[in-house]
Amino acid sequence: MLRKRWRIRAFRKRREMKSVVNRTETIKPNDILVFCTARNERIRLPYFLRYYRNMGVNHFVFVENDSDDGTREYLAEQEDVSLWTSKAGYKRARFGVDWLNWLMRRYAHGHWCLTVDPDEFLVFPFCDTRGLRALTDWLDASSIKSFGAMLLDMYPKGPMSSQPYSAGQDPFEIASWFDAGNYMIEKNTKFGNLWIQGGPRARMFFPDNPARAPALNKIPLVKWQRSYTYVSSTHNLLPRGLNLVYDEWGGEKASGCLLHAKFLDTFAPKAAEELERRQHYAASHEYRAYAEKLDSDPDLWCKWSEKYINWRQLEILGLMSKGNWA
Repeated sequence: MLRKRWRIRAFRKRREMKSVVNRTETIKPNDILVFCTARNERIRLPYFLRYYRNMGVNHFVFVENDSDDGTREYLAEQEDVSLWTSKAGYKRARFGVDWLNWLMRRYAHGHWCLTVDPDEFLVFPFCDTRGLRALTDWLDASSIKSFGAMLLDMYPKGPMSSQPYSAGQDPFEIASWFDAGNYMIEKNTKFGNLWIQGGPRARMFFPDNPARAPALNKIPLVKWQRSYTYVSSTHNLLPRGLNLVYDEWGGEKASGCLLHAKFLDTFAPKAAEELERRQHYAASHEYRAYAEKLDSDPDLWCKWSEKYINWRQLEILGLMSKGNWA
């Protein structure tokens, strides 16, 4: 019943979107797709698109939410992008999930789909030598329908404001550090997914109440079917079996990380805007916590910070696994 409820909601929310350019007729049966919502992300988009094109993504489906920085115009020019726009409330669309659930129901059936934000960059086992197609082929051969990835917050050494980011730049030239530990993990008994919190956001912005820190567990890559639906961002899905991206019996399933390029010099003005808009989860408590600290231009780096090298480093640290993919 819950899955039916979310699907009906997505059907109703389709009216909030208007097609800017629809190139989905160019999608081939075996194409890998990216689904994404974006608001005022023009500066991030050149690298984001290049990164996933190089990884093997064939087509991008965007919902642009009332931008005024050229995001809509830039995306409309890209030949491998289909674009919808909405001026409706992000929060009332369950933070964009309703919009994407509808578009995925329409256009994603039978495709491997990667659902990410413009500041999230998937790394997976062997991604330095194998493309996304190699991963999805192996998942297909193994009858695995979903692939989990921990959100890994990346940050610079020194204040964010001191290292300007420019369009097209690799953000990890600046935000090249992460927390190797400091994570809490438990099982969500309702949906069966893992719930992970911690990292630099917990220690810097929620030091007195780390349980209020944002969730870091994601299931971004799914072999989509019309009957599927995301429930809460990409943290969990229905049917529940898609959330079992870990081995309950003590082994390890293959998994990745989403390198999160949130903490650049663009973050403070973005956080101030989002706090004013109040379009985020739980009365935007996350952005209130950011605002309290950002006035002092904080440095997220600490003596336990680790500099990012490659996916093998993340596997050694236990943040991702190649499982039985050899």
